[in-house]
Amino acid sequence: MLKPYFILFFLCFSSLGIAQTTIKDSKSKTPISYATISFGDGQGLFADDEGLFIFTEKLYADIDTLYVSALGYKSKKVATNTMENSIFLDEEVSELDEVILIAEGRKFKEETLKPYLDDDYYSCWLPTIESEIAVFFNNPDSKLTKISTIHFPITLESKDWEKRNRKNAEKKPFSTLFKVKLYKNDNGVPGQVLTYENIVFRATEKGGDVYNLDLNSYNITIPNDGFFVSLQVLGYTDKTGKLLPNKKYKELKGPEGTVKIPTNFRPLLPFTDEINSNNTYIKRVFINGNNWIQFKQGNIDSGLLKKGLNNYGIGFTYKVYNDE
Repeated sequence: MLKPYFILFFLCFSSLGIAQTTIKDSKSKTPISYATISFGDGQGLFADDEGLFIFTEKLYADIDTLYVSALGYKSKKVATNTMENSIFLDEEVSELDEVILIAEGRKFKEETLKPYLDDDYYSCWLPTIESEIAVFFNNPDSKLTKISTIHFPITLESKDWEKRNRKNAEKKPFSTLFKVKLYKNDNGVPGQVLTYENIVFRATEKGGDVYNLDLNSYNITIPNDGFFVSLQVLGYTDKTGKLLPNKKYKELKGPEGTVKIPTNFRPLLPFTDEINSNNTYIKRVFINGNNWIQFKQGNIDSGLLKKGLNNYGIGFTYKVYNDE
């Protein structure tokens, strides 16, 4: 017999027009982690690690269609009025290059391109769930090279604004989940992904001013014409790292009505003026058929560009293998 409080919760959940849906592989019926659910007009959300997302008609009363996409799968259009508990996606035919097997024990040297760090709040990009940032890197060596670690610089904020410039000041807490993608260079913009595997990490204020993402197990070799690394915030998490539901906008009530302000997530991402070329690109992830835009004057109106801060200063470590 169902307990009274469970029945009450179920009735409230249903009456609010909330759909709890899981995205699954059409063949294996297993959940697909961190899929993107777009509404087609610049809004959207993400599924969690178990493929689950919650769609609320109360918040999105004017939305009748969802566009669901995930790495390695064909995108799917779903009507909200006929949405069921599960959405099934079909696998995309893989177009990835063959994996280059590197013999165990093969000698290599390791090199690092250091990240650009900055603790100035006003030199930072404020990440939102609608944007993906990608940074281009040339192939650093003509020999066989493999990506070891990506170094993502982050800026920590002090709890006390007056102490913001002190290294030992207590930092504002956060627990944020990021998704990372690696792309081929397609005539100067991010193209085909280099792996269909989901790469995510959780950053907190306890991790310092750079997050070092170990990619050795993915066995990703660097293409001759370079590659892109992208970063996309999925949202805040609970203490265990579980992705929490979030909204794209904060709604603030004022004398002229309710105003929607984009929700910014911590940590902040420091930009730099120490790179001469414009290596950073952005796109809006919830726009159907979205395109990459180079982050430079004339393309984007940004206070960072007005100050000469033209790139997100990601670094990376790589292995250069000796010829056999």
